[in-house]
Amino acid sequence: MLLRMVGSHMKVGIVGYAGSGKSTVFQWLTGVTPDPAKAQEGQPGIARMPDARLDAMSALFEPKKTTPAVLDFSDTPGLIPNERRDNPRRLGKLREANGLLIVLNGFQQTDLAKQLSSFRDELFFADLEIVMNRIGKLEDTLKKARPAKEKEANQAELDLLRRINDAFEKQQTPATLGLREDEEKIIRSFQMLTLKPELVLVNCGDDMLKSDLPADLLALAPAALKAAPKLEMELLELPEADRQMFMDELGLSGFAKDDVLRGIFSGMGQIVFFTVGDDECRSWPMPRGGTAVVGAGQIHTDLARTFVRAEVVGYNDFTRVGSMKEAKSQGVYRLEGKTYIVQDGDIMHILASG
Repeated sequence: MLLRMVGSHMKVGIVGYAGSGKSTVFQWLTGVTPDPAKAQEGQPGIARMPDARLDAMSALFEPKKTTPAVLDFSDTPGLIPNERRDNPRRLGKLREANGLLIVLNGFQQTDLAKQLSSFRDELFFADLEIVMNRIGKLEDTLKKARPAKEKEANQAELDLLRRINDAFEKQQTPATLGLREDEEKIIRSFQMLTLKPELVLVNCGDDMLKSDLPADLLALAPAALKAAPKLEMELLELPEADRQMFMDELGLSGFAKDDVLRGIFSGMGQIVFFTVGDDECRSWPMPRGGTAVVGAGQIHTDLARTFVRAEVVGYNDFTRVGSMKEAKSQGVYRLEGKTYIVQDGDIMHILASG
């Protein structure tokens, strides 16, 4: 399933059980102080994506402005284990997110794999409830007289939701069904949590940083990450000399924040392409596997509508030859059409009509 973004920003909901430390993770990634009242509605914050490639091009072009890609984060209400009545309402705040960052509590002596499985069950049952309610409404609607076209659309939706319900009964998510694009469109308004890309982050202390994540957790979430956000924020408050002393004592060579941000970005199925010039060097996020038209739409919807072609050079080719002039003379600066699949690090110039 191709991830569809709203605008040019990836929206990531930070989720977890109450006490998992998700609000600490939110503050660590965004620099925004958590407000418990705002978390009930989804407190927003933005993190700029670190990218050495953008830094290098900015140093080369010396533009008036350098704009990195960003991730939009939302700190959300913590779930209460086995609280089936209240959790669906809390999870409702997540449905507008493009992806989920699931925070696990690594401080307590708990089974992390069991913690993740339990949380995924909450997502599962929240989606199941929506599907079952909609099936009931459609069945009632189809018993009444309706125009043929409307009845046909309702029947198609009902058939699809019954397939999804059958998958749920087999403890499978809709992602296992290989839905076609037209089927995805039918259920898009439900914003199913079990169809969203997810990444798992274990929130831990320094004692866990040097050990590997449990094998049973990695079997469930192979790309799972771990970090000590509270420790890193405390270290950053120290004078530089004291900070280095404590980091040496803890055996820390650096901070994990930038690596975690890159891991989240990639784990959510995102890549970046660049636009460069004297006015601005900018990195644009877009879904992995998207076409040049999708990339154009990230810059402006009009560019997608009037797209003619894209002038493209890969970042590695560009750095190897050293300039746009050399890229053209050596044949690595090329023209691509609407179906071109954008590669991470492409430098693009969109040509449009009108």
